[in-house]
Amino acid sequence: MSFDALLLLSFGGPEGPDEVRPFLENVVRGRGVPPERLDAVEEHYQHFGGVSPINRLNLAIIDAVRAELDARGMDLPVYFGNRNWHPMVEDTVAKMAEDGVKRALVFATSAYGGYSACRQYDEDIERARAAVGESAPELVKLRHFYDHPLFIGACTDAVLAARAELPEAQRANARLVFTAHSVPTSADRASGPPAEGGHRYSRQIAEASRLVSLEADMPHYDVVWQSRSGPPQVPWLEPDIVDHLDALNADNVSAVVACPIGFVSDHLEVIWDLDTEAREHAEKLGMSWARAATAGPDPRFAELVVELIREHTEGVVPRRLSALPHGGCTVNGAPCAPLCCEPQRRPTK
Repeated sequence: MSFDALLLLSFGGPEGPDEVRPFLENVVRGRGVPPERLDAVEEHYQHFGGVSPINRLNLAIIDAVRAELDARGMDLPVYFGNRNWHPMVEDTVAKMAEDGVKRALVFATSAYGGYSACRQYDEDIERARAAVGESAPELVKLRHFYDHPLFIGACTDAVLAARAELPEAQRANARLVFTAHSVPTSADRASGPPAEGGHRYSRQIAEASRLVSLEADMPHYDVVWQSRSGPPQVPWLEPDIVDHLDALNADNVSAVVACPIGFVSDHLEVIWDLDTEAREHAEKLGMSWARAATAGPDPRFAELVVELIREHTEGVVPRRLSALPHGGCTVNGAPCAPLCCEPQRRPTK
């Protein structure tokens, strides 16, 4: 099937102190997040000069994908658009239309299902096409890749490299802890078609974690959560990584290898929640701490993106390491299954 461009679609992040608050307001619009939570997150960004590394990291992925495309002789221009901050996806799709793009593939920078991880990117595509109008290109979003052997391989090698940073005497018994962005438990229940029983997001996180632990030969592991942002009265996936460190310390665990399995790049939630808060808490408890790198900078990640492209352009057989139900591939923002990953509506008073 013929396509004439690739759009890398991501979350977005501020590029300076004055952009932090409007960016965060874009992120939480309509979600009822209390202002004091925004104040706390804004402080996290300002701690790093008000600049998120996410755009820089995505541009590095784009450069690597372009190099991989060139190496395979694939003439496919790559565009970059974001959900919450510049370059906004609406502007990028308008530029694609202006350049004459008619049919493009979309790589969203999330490996998983769920509303924010998948369905909301469908809505981004639908919104951008509506803003551009009749000249908007057809946009086909690539599938979930949480169980792709290249993704699992990159994460596994990152875990092993992190374990090697620990004192030698602690490596054999180090606890492997996988982290991903927490979501409301109600959203997780809805994160998959009812016929599959929902829970697509947490099930896929658990499956990716299982596959990496198996490849790394580290059978003792936990799956925990981070970056909660909702009202305190709303239940979210638990335990939080910092609380879990207390539990591990109570069990006399002396060393932890943390793998941010839910993230593609070391953006701010990784470097604050893990490299700052969790690391400091581990040190306070006297625990050795090592954090695995995310998969995005690994050369296999660009190879993965191009392989997902080739599934559509060359009929390459999809490679998967899991038997879990799959999804994520959409056309022009249409959900991949009825009632899949529907947004959670705030209750009316």
